[in-house]
Amino acid sequence: MADLMKTSNPALGPNTFREVAGVAGDTMTISGAVNKTGILMLLCVASAAWTWNRFFATADPSSVAPMMLIGGIGGFILAMVTIFKKEWAGITSPLYALAEGALLGGISAMFELKYKGIAIQAVMLTFGTLIAMLLAYRSGLIKVTDKFRLGVVAATGGIALFYLAQFILSFFGITFHTINSGSPLGIGFSLLVVGIAALNLVLDFDLIEQGARYNAPKYMEWYCAFALMVTLVWLYLEMLRLLTKFRSRN
Repeated sequence: MADLMKTSNPALGPNTFREVAGVAGDTMTISGAVNKTGILMLLCVASAAWTWNRFFATADPSSVAPMMLIGGIGGFILAMVTIFKKEWAGITSPLYALAEGALLGGISAMFELKYKGIAIQAVMLTFGTLIAMLLAYRSGLIKVTDKFRLGVVAATGGIALFYLAQFILSFFGITFHTINSGSPLGIGFSLLVVGIAALNLVLDFDLIEQGARYNAPKYMEWYCAFALMVTLVWLYLEMLRLLTKFRSRN
């Protein structure tokens, strides 16, 4: 069973369901996890809309900077709490969605100011990818095997290490301009990252299905919804980066 639980999403690890196995009471269902994912998305959108509107009301980044900072730091803290205290997910995951919404709303508005229409394009591509990956998974077009999991986990880990190295090196004046620009290499890199983020969705779908199959406790519906939100937030940000690179070539 442990092998079935491997995923590169930090919220859904090898012991996600094994750690809560055997808990008495109601058990999770796929429909329950889907419904709670919908709730988290609505909360995220509502929070993002508030930050978005506030930014365009002033056209001043400083007007939303505090909320973005609180959203970014608060979202990270809430994510860590949720990962280590899964039974609190019913409270922490909605708060996480609100925090991430505040951050994404501000980021999206700033990109929108420079590139008209880019935010809605990123949203449409993100949800289009979500639907496409779900259909591919449900139809069996993409099969989640041990080799598939290992490949996605390794690729995601490599990207995470690259981003971390890039962040640290930036303090020493070292940047990767080609990869971060609209050059063919930069666009190719972003396409690769978007693809890997999309494949993480497949792993998340599989793990949610496994949770229902192994009768995980009811609160794991919130936890699985939170885990899927983590991947969607990452995918949206990568879509935004990719579109920005395309727009910068014009």
